[in-house]
Amino acid sequence: MQQYPTGGAPYDSYAPAPAAASQPAAQRLLGSRIRRSGRKSRIKRPAAPPPIGPLPLGERPLVRLPRLFAGLALYGFSLALLVRAALGANPWSVLYEGLARHTALSFGAISAVLGVLVLLLWVPLRQRPTFGTLANIVVLACSSDLGLWLLPAEVGTAGRVGLLVAGVALNALAVAVYVGARCGPGPRDGLMTGLAARTGRSLRAVRTGIELTVLALGWLLGGSVGPGTVLYALAVGPLTQLALPWCAYRSATERAPARAAGTA
Repeated sequence: MQQYPTGGAPYDSYAPAPAAASQPAAQRLLGSRIRRSGRKSRIKRPAAPPPIGPLPLGERPLVRLPRLFAGLALYGFSLALLVRAALGANPWSVLYEGLARHTALSFGAISAVLGVLVLLLWVPLRQRPTFGTLANIVVLACSSDLGLWLLPAEVGTAGRVGLLVAGVALNALAVAVYVGARCGPGPRDGLMTGLAARTGRSLRAVRTGIELTVLALGWLLGGSVGPGTVLYALAVGPLTQLALPWCAYRSATERAPARAAGTA
C-alpha cells in the first residue's frame, strides 16, 4: 500500500508527480473522463433551419410541382373545413368581414384588394411574385369551393369541433407542403417568409405575429371572432414550423451539408 507523507502541510498541498504537472488540470480531468468512458465525446450542433427560398421552376419540376399543387389543394380544403365548423373564421377572413361592414365592396373583392396590397409589401422585403404565387390564387379558389360542396352544411357540436381541429392541423401542414416545394409562396405566406428572412425571427414567431395583428384589426372593425379564430391564430404558426423540416425540398447541393451536419 502506498504511504502518504505525514506531518507538515496537508496532502493536497504537495506537488503532483512530474508527468502530471506538465498537463493543465482541465486537460487531465478531460483525459481521465475519456479513459473511463472508453469513447470519444461528441458535440451536437444545432440543426440548421430548412431552406424555403424559391428555386428555378426547372429544378426537378416533376418532384416539386405535385407538392405545390397538393399543398395548395389541401390549404383550400382546410379553409372549407374551418367554414363548415362555424366556430370562428381564420384571422384574414375576420379582417375581410370587418372591412366589408365599412365599405361597399364584397367579401371577395376585399380579399382581392388586400392580396394586391400584401404583394406591395413584398417590395421592401425584396420578394418577387413567382409561378407559385399565381397558382396560389387559382388553386385555392377551386379547392375551397370544392370542399364546401363536398362537406355537409349542418353538423353537430362534436362534428364542428372535429372539423375545426382538422382544419387547423391540415392548414398548417398544407402551408408547409406548398411553401416547402419552393415554387414561391402566396401573397400572405410570402409576407411571412420575407419578414422571417429580413428579421431573423422564426417562422413560428412571424406567422403568429401576423395572424394576431390581422385578427385584432378585423375584430376592431366588427368581424366575427370565435374560439376557432383564436385557436387558428395561436396554433398554425408553431404547427407549420414543426412540419416544414419534413416537407422542405432540398437541392443536391443543399442535401450534402445537411447530411454532414446531422452526423457531426
